[in-house]
Amino acid sequence: MKEKKQKDNSYDTSKKTRRTFIGGQALLEGVMMRGASSTAMAVRAPDGEIEVKTERLKKPSKARKVPIVRGVISFVDSLVVGMNATLKSAEVSSPEDEAPSKTSTVIAVILGVVLAVGLFIGIPYFVGWAIREWGHYENVLVVSIIEGVTRLIVFIAYLALVRLMPDIKRTFMYHGAEHRTINCYERGLPLTVENVQSCSTKHNRCGTTFLFFVVVIAILLYALLNWAFKAIENTWGYEWLFGNFFFSLLVRLCLLPLIAGVSYEVLRGLAMLPDNKFTNAIRAPGLALQKLSTALPDDSMAECAIAAFNAVLELDGDENKQTIDFYERDFAVERKKLAERLCENPQDADWIYCELLGKKRGELDTVSRVKTGVVKRADEYADRLLAGEPLDYILGNTDFCGVKIKVSTDVLIPRFETEVLAGEAVKFIIALGGGNVLDLCTGSGCIAAYIARNTSAQVTASDVSERALEIARQNLKGLGAEVVQSDMFDGLSGKYDLIVTNPPYIRTGEISSLAPQVTAQPHIALDGGEDGLRFYRIIAERADGFLTEHGAVMAEVGYDQAADVIKLFGNLGKCRIIKDLDGKDRIVVCEK
Repeated sequence: MKEKKQKDNSYDTSKKTRRTFIGGQALLEGVMMRGASSTAMAVRAPDGEIEVKTERLKKPSKARKVPIVRGVISFVDSLVVGMNATLKSAEVSSPEDEAPSKTSTVIAVILGVVLAVGLFIGIPYFVGWAIREWGHYENVLVVSIIEGVTRLIVFIAYLALVRLMPDIKRTFMYHGAEHRTINCYERGLPLTVENVQSCSTKHNRCGTTFLFFVVVIAILLYALLNWAFKAIENTWGYEWLFGNFFFSLLVRLCLLPLIAGVSYEVLRGLAMLPDNKFTNAIRAPGLALQKLSTALPDDSMAECAIAAFNAVLELDGDENKQTIDFYERDFAVERKKLAERLCENPQDADWIYCELLGKKRGELDTVSRVKTGVVKRADEYADRLLAGEPLDYILGNTDFCGVKIKVSTDVLIPRFETEVLAGEAVKFIIALGGGNVLDLCTGSGCIAAYIARNTSAQVTASDVSERALEIARQNLKGLGAEVVQSDMFDGLSGKYDLIVTNPPYIRTGEISSLAPQVTAQPHIALDGGEDGLRFYRIIAERADGFLTEHGAVMAEVGYDQAADVIKLFGNLGKCRIIKDLDGKDRIVVCEK
């Protein structure tokens, strides 16, 4: 990482050009951002991906407009939301076999709260109480000052010590990323990693500054409390009550909401005040303490903070935008990204998502969210597609005459020209009134399946490749067709009213020059010999012995082979040519 990215710039508020009341919190391997009407968590998962979860906030109650009270509500709400966010981030950031259970995490949080109360309330009060009770020192002001200083020392020492723990240090680094992101936005800079890393890790509205104000206000309020208790004792007595350690501690705990409310108002007011020597002086101690609660983040942490911040901006800016859960993505965004990756054939992105989501293309616009696993699989499909693997093999199926059929690397992917052949075969059989049909060199069985599905003919599908026939059997299942392994006519018997075939017809020398999507297909289904006519010669020599008295042969041919095939098929009867959708001579039909 470049050194300039690791430099923590001084907190220069004069650079700020816009205000935002978006705040944040560091999580376990992530950041939560909270806006006016929504929250977003971005957490780095074990696989390195950033997982995002967004939520809408409930509409604020009227009590949130009441000074002090709104601070108490905000404090409690922040604790609840923060704990839930931490639990969620733990689930995402840890591998399944290492992730802490919800029960253990809740217990840890409760113990943490108890520890915090003991450290920041109990210990300072005990020090003051011990001075009064054991040292017999009664000066309320001095005892209160000692108690307050103790509280401040405990607070600073706590931050300094926990910072030494590796996991906490990483959380403090995410805290720094959160501050840098908010500062970057408030300075009017685009939210890029480089811009974020150029900003300060300090911020006026930080929770650390809030806690500092809590400590200071607690010092003042508890000093007033000590004076009041002493005055009551001196005037009316009741030393057994007001001098009781546990009663005084309980009162201090009960005053915490008030302290939090006042601290919130101070923090809020300072954030709204213009920068000057006075306000900067008040902010300075809190900003200084942030050196302990923040650390310089790396770029990956900045990416998390940016993701959370952008998610909140989008949700706050569009009340109709749907929220997403962890391991979910905005489908419109992912669909566009995939189409941009497949820029030469962007429509393939839709076909990939149609397959993965089980949707028709026209239904994709109704999809709002998609699971991360689906997005990852779509990206994997795109990688294979860009490497030259045919989309149909990647998906494991293709569309043939409006029906989805299975395909694999063991069979040829049927083309539109073959749909023309299948359509003409069905017309012929219907005109004939049925009969026996042989699909020679069936491959995936697409022609045989179409004929069996649309006519009453008895269909036999044959191929030399047993692996191809495995695919054909799946496509012909339930259609009543017979599947036979045969090297052309060698394994066949009987007579047929129609022999339909799409044999290999590409010239051997031309195969290597074809597109990767073609050469990736089985060469046994492509290679037609030196002149591309090898299998047509076999058909010309042997087909007549397998045809009925009024039988016919219908064969797909290469775009420049029709004339040569007709010459070869002269002995089979009267021949004619059928053109494909591009107007090329594509089908040769010979009837006895």
